[in-house]
Amino acid sequence: MSEVIIPDAAEVSDVAENVDAVEIEETTVNYSEKTLAELVSLFEKIALSEERMKMYKEAEAIKAAFYKKLSKERADAAEAVSEDALEDSEDAFTKIENAFKAFYNAYKKERAEYNARLDREREENLAMKEAVIADLKALLEKDEDVNATFPEFREIQNRWRTIGPVPAQNYRDINDTYQINVEKFYDKVKINRELRDLDFKKNLEAKEKFCELAEKLAENENVVDAFKELQKLHEQWKEFGPVAKQYRDEIWDRFKAATAVVNKKYQAFFEGLKEQHAENLVRKTALCEQVEAIAEKEISNSNEWNSCSKEIEEIQKQWKTIGFASKKENQKIYDRFRAACDKFYGRKREFYNEYKGSINANLDKKIALCEAAEALKSSTEWKKATDQFINLQKQWKEIGAVPRKKSEQLWKRFRAACDEFFNERDRNAKPENDFYGNLKAKQRLIAEIEGYELKGDASDSEAMEAFMARWQEIGFVPFKEKDNIAAAYKQALQGKFPDAGKSGRARYSRAPKSEKDRLVQKYNQLEQDIVNYENNIGFFAMSKNSEPLIRQMQERIAQAKEDLKALESQIRELENAQKE
Repeated sequence: MSEVIIPDAAEVSDVAENVDAVEIEETTVNYSEKTLAELVSLFEKIALSEERMKMYKEAEAIKAAFYKKLSKERADAAEAVSEDALEDSEDAFTKIENAFKAFYNAYKKERAEYNARLDREREENLAMKEAVIADLKALLEKDEDVNATFPEFREIQNRWRTIGPVPAQNYRDINDTYQINVEKFYDKVKINRELRDLDFKKNLEAKEKFCELAEKLAENENVVDAFKELQKLHEQWKEFGPVAKQYRDEIWDRFKAATAVVNKKYQAFFEGLKEQHAENLVRKTALCEQVEAIAEKEISNSNEWNSCSKEIEEIQKQWKTIGFASKKENQKIYDRFRAACDKFYGRKREFYNEYKGSINANLDKKIALCEAAEALKSSTEWKKATDQFINLQKQWKEIGAVPRKKSEQLWKRFRAACDEFFNERDRNAKPENDFYGNLKAKQRLIAEIEGYELKGDASDSEAMEAFMARWQEIGFVPFKEKDNIAAAYKQALQGKFPDAGKSGRARYSRAPKSEKDRLVQKYNQLEQDIVNYENNIGFFAMSKNSEPLIRQMQERIAQAKEDLKALESQIRELENAQKE
């Protein structure tokens, strides 16, 4: 029997399993992180490569990643864009899908033809090897002189070695059958010692060459390539018959020793690879936890969303710098990371969908306010219209954000209507409403405050109260000056009297003399509010896009009337209690 040609089980423990792991480490690309255009480009490179028929695993992986990403991006686009934009994006998706299909279908057709050709060739090789075995068996049945049979045996051996691979399912049987019949030839045919020794010598020379190659592989720094080449040497070793008995153990031990060195280096490499995989898994798990924490945060405005988005992008950059985890964990940890990112961006998309709805509603409200101001700007009922404009301005401030492109334009429109009215009002002011005179009076008062010299006693507080009272007695100033003069007054008063704010709040927050007075005061304010609301409805009715504001005013009126009834009941109860 011929010698054993594979290492002992203990020496190659886990080697077969490790081959798959390393091949994945070498060839696997995380295609899920590529864009659709990048995936098309990668597939095009495969389709044009001379080695393309051997790259079917990469081709199928790219195909799976492409259609998974295409499906997701189509779904995201359907949620995030308008109907017109969706049609444009769908055209873009269809275009890139067609480009990918063109490459893939051409490759698939060529691959099918290639596989069919290989299958035919392997079947042909199988038939040729079966024919060689048949000839070998026929040779064993001949009872001729060795000088006639041995050259024919040599020719059979040469024919066998020149035949290519056979179907995988037939490989072991056909080789075992061949080896058995070769051994039968050596056992049954009466060959002379010289020819037999010559054959043993040739086999020994070939196996010594295999040993040299295996020993050289042990010096190869690329342990993965060395391991693969070693497997090829083992297959070639099987093709040669025995050597002289005295050399059999020695040659096999030499080959086995070289094999053991390669296997141990490979095993050490794989152990180091496992450690690196474990470290990568720890680092990727930490990044997952960071993204998951961000995805769970309560975020209330666009600035926070943008800040968190930048954090996610930085984490994604870090992710790309980390290598693979183990074959078992790599896809799981990526799916976890992708799910956390998807959750964050899903929540962000929902926020902006709602935000878009709210700013569009705010846009309608501000347009209605602009139209109401424009309808009111020509009024000559100065007092009534002034109160109405002040109410409109208050509502303007209460309305939230509008689309950025419209914000400045709307504000200028609203402000123009306000300015037109107040400028006209100021020009037509009666002597008792001398707005510019009031402005000068307030400017003089500010100068007086700034020139006051502190005494450091109670008189300072009295002076401050006197200044504040005089300020309140001065009437309105021109509308365009009111904010500036108010700010100058506040700055002068607080600069001279640091406690002015506290004093003012205390003075203006004094409670009414009695509970009844407080309720009556509140009742009167509600009545005035109802009058203002009803006036606003009259103006809004003249403008477009005013339905939200009219509805808002009607709700406020209804609530105010309910509050009036409750206040009236409370006042009566207090009056009845006082009579008793």
